[in-house]
Amino acid sequence: MPEIPGARPVPLSHLTRAQDRVGFLYLEHCVVHRDANAITARDARGTVHIPAATVGALLLGPGTTVRQQAMVLLAESGSTAVWVGERGVRYYAHGRSLARSSRLLEAQARLVSNRESRLRVARRMYAMRFPDGDTSGLTMQQLRGREGARVRRLYREHAQRTGIPWRRREYDPGDFASGNPVNQALSAANTSLYGVVHAVIVALGCAPGLGFVHTGHVRSFVFDIADIYKADVTIPIAFEIAAREVADIGAETRRAIRDHMRDGSFLDQCVEDVKTLLGEDDDVVEYGPEAFDDPDVVMLWDYDGREVAGGVSYGSDEP
Repeated sequence: MPEIPGARPVPLSHLTRAQDRVGFLYLEHCVVHRDANAITARDARGTVHIPAATVGALLLGPGTTVRQQAMVLLAESGSTAVWVGERGVRYYAHGRSLARSSRLLEAQARLVSNRESRLRVARRMYAMRFPDGDTSGLTMQQLRGREGARVRRLYREHAQRTGIPWRRREYDPGDFASGNPVNQALSAANTSLYGVVHAVIVALGCAPGLGFVHTGHVRSFVFDIADIYKADVTIPIAFEIAAREVADIGAETRRAIRDHMRDGSFLDQCVEDVKTLLGEDDDVVEYGPEAFDDPDVVMLWDYDGREVAGGVSYGSDEP
């Protein structure tokens, strides 16, 4: 039998865990291709090689042409491709990521489908934002009110710190340039954050659309998780960038978010937070040799709660 042409897939045991990857990489006006097990980005200035297995999310902006083999490599490497708009501030679609177990997905679906467990997880999410307050007895209306007051206070504090006039969060998703500098910076920062969080969620095998606080959107769970970090990541960085004289506020903000995440601690925190919220133990490893002893086992659900082996004929050969 002849060999299959092209580069061999990345061995599963060689893949980098989600929390150990680079958060995101934004590309625009270039041709994205593959060279062995690296993604290449080529424009008039030359070609850059990017190790695919170390990227969490590849944000593909305007003017990008993506070769089929580049997408194959990203899929094999467990990296997520996200198609975004100009300056990376609009989300269009994303490519699949590598997830070999449905454990977290099943836990997420079970928790979000029950009113009491959904409220319990939502309270946990808000508790992460209010470490000094007790959220255990609050209703969703009370939680939203407390969160709204907290965010408005943060905007005022950072506006005073950076000397920027502030009225309110105001932006047009279809017209990035119509916002003032700080609103542009907030939009760019939040979109970058969403891309990284989205990559973590799909890498862990969870459903981006099954949110606990947000609902009705294909990225509801992405918004749930991202909101946990805005106070520490996107809001302070956006106000700092807006206070400077920069030529391209979108690009400058993305670079600042990237630099903030460069040491990998954000990804590690995000992965652990998702697992904690869904009640999973720390021994769930989505990338690494431990996860791939038998990566393609498919079990069959049994009514009494058991799981039985798939790939077995349970019928009788007798007429």
